[in-house]
Amino acid sequence: MALHLGRLSAGSCWRAARGGRGGLCAWPGRCTAARICRAPGAAGTEQCRGLGHIPTAGGGPRLGTRLTAALAGLAGLAGLVAAAFGHVERAEMVPRSLGARSPSSGRPEEDDELTRRCSCFMAPPVTDLRELRRRPSDMKTKMELLILETQAQVCQALAQVDGGARFCVDRWERKEGGGGISCVLQDGHVFEKAGVSISVVHGNLSEEAAKQMRSRGKILKTKDGKLPFSAMGVSSVIHPKNPHAPTIHFNYRYFEVEEADGNKQWWFGGGCDLTPTYLNQDDAVHFHRTLKEACDQHGPDLYPKFKKWCDDYFFIVHRGERRGIGGIFFDDLDSPSKEEVFRFVQSCAQAVVPSYIPLVKKHRDDSFTPQEKLWQQLRRGRYVEFNLLYDRGTKFGLFTPGSRIESILMSLPLTARWEYMHSPPENSKEAEILEVLRHPRDWVH
Repeated sequence: MALHLGRLSAGSCWRAARGGRGGLCAWPGRCTAARICRAPGAAGTEQCRGLGHIPTAGGGPRLGTRLTAALAGLAGLAGLVAAAFGHVERAEMVPRSLGARSPSSGRPEEDDELTRRCSCFMAPPVTDLRELRRRPSDMKTKMELLILETQAQVCQALAQVDGGARFCVDRWERKEGGGGISCVLQDGHVFEKAGVSISVVHGNLSEEAAKQMRSRGKILKTKDGKLPFSAMGVSSVIHPKNPHAPTIHFNYRYFEVEEADGNKQWWFGGGCDLTPTYLNQDDAVHFHRTLKEACDQHGPDLYPKFKKWCDDYFFIVHRGERRGIGGIFFDDLDSPSKEEVFRFVQSCAQAVVPSYIPLVKKHRDDSFTPQEKLWQQLRRGRYVEFNLLYDRGTKFGLFTPGSRIESILMSLPLTARWEYMHSPPENSKEAEILEVLRHPRDWVH
């Protein structure tokens, strides 16, 4: 889960209508603080090189410098998504502020590459465009644009599949520094709740947040009790209505911390995992194989390492079972260079839509019984338990001043259920998925 810290500023609504080519069209209604109508479009194309993998002596993940096959950037993938899911009708958007333009550049900035790239986003970037133009090679700029592109392409794909979805787009600010954009769909035709949020925040870490990082082995030196930080990420949890369509979660984030001596520590984290209510072998293989292909572009050891990390991380200790059938997970990834790790994260973000959308399209119209719906509600209860008790992002957000609770808890389903001493019958479909959750499988070999 990414950082979601701040207060509501403004928002918009848009929806997709099923039929014809499944185009997106502006929704004239209002939700929360809606002021504009916005439909995500398709970005241009760009190329990015892959990288190799070299294991460290200590056994931790390390990305090597051997460059491998070239891969398309997220902007290019957004174009492919648009082609795959139909024509996009873009609504005109009223600028949130005129501060995004800088008249001193000597050229019409509304026509420059950055402005065109931003035109496909759900809302303008959190950081002023003039600041982004001043530091195009800075990792904070690259990561902010990546998470905005990821948010737009995922929202577009979800709306096309739902065929009647209305997204509320809330742009919020954090008085301590930064802000974010939360896009949430509720009670659609296919999705009960789907949230895709980005955060770009900065300020001073709270003592509780610093303590959480130190517990993972971080050595952080404060000055006068202060520890400046910058953090940004995209986070999403998608809960379909049909119990045969799985839930997905993904999150990709970047941190920078400035210590008392001026030294800056940086690292990336993230992952993507699937939580089905019922086991479908073909779905599990497709999901894991897609993630493996993304990882393999950067080294053959990454997928097995991060797959095991995912199985270990999403473990509900008090239940003795995993939250789902896993995927990949990594944290504190800080070598060998920002650029090489960034390209790996970019490749993983590109894999979200192709790993998940085919599964929803496959199962969205499956028939199901009241008993199967009940089991889905019970499994969602387990989802809630993990997110509130163990998820690092949730705890970090709650421990950070200026937290925006609505966005932190966006991942929770609309409905869930707890029954006293519930146990499925032996040899049932419900018992089958429990066995997998207690004993993770290798899905790609």
